[in-house]
Amino acid sequence: MPLEPLEHDRHYGELDQVVRAFMGHRGHDEHALTAYLRHTWHTRPWALGVAEQQLRTYAANPPGRLRRELGEFYDVPNVGLPGAEIQGWLLTLADRIRKSIEAGQAPPLAVPATHWEWQARFPELTQFLGGWFSQDMPDEFAAHEDAVADYTDSTDHGLLARLAGEIHELLALPLDDAGLAVAAAELGLEMDPPPPHTLGSWLLLMAETVASAARSS
Repeated sequence: MPLEPLEHDRHYGELDQVVRAFMGHRGHDEHALTAYLRHTWHTRPWALGVAEQQLRTYAANPPGRLRRELGEFYDVPNVGLPGAEIQGWLLTLADRIRKSIEAGQAPPLAVPATHWEWQARFPELTQFLGGWFSQDMPDEFAAHEDAVADYTDSTDHGLLARLAGEIHELLALPLDDAGLAVAAAELGLEMDPPPPHTLGSWLLLMAETVASAARSS
């Protein structure tokens, strides 16, 4: 029987966040760890202590045969390490997080460095671009405007305001056109902006559109 959501979150929720920050990177990748520390320090600093404890507990008590047979365990995703090295890696992460907490050292804010960090920093923009402007968009909507209307009509006004803020935050990052294109792709965009817009001008228009929709909701 798989873990119930509450049990998963209570015992493994923040451990899962740490491990998923390494998806697409090898387990000892410094960029992935820095990305997790940077985002968590600046958004949920209290979660760092939870992460340290859950990592250490899991490493000290890996799931045994019975729990594996029952499916009642957290299955560490593939991070490019042999199974025999996972416990040591988790302990290393716990030590690094603890050292960061004790030193009070938060990595400075910067352009996101990993896929996980992009999506963690801009969650509603990820939802908007990945959910409404994937490569499947032409099968569902006749034009970009129709997709935007569907999003604004089906989304709470608070989330519309959040999206507007996230777009402005993205556009404030020191990114050139190529960097902005990479960022949008990391956030799920698979469609070109409609003519005559550049990606930047279209995103700015989207911020204005959803902010207006939020005010009129």
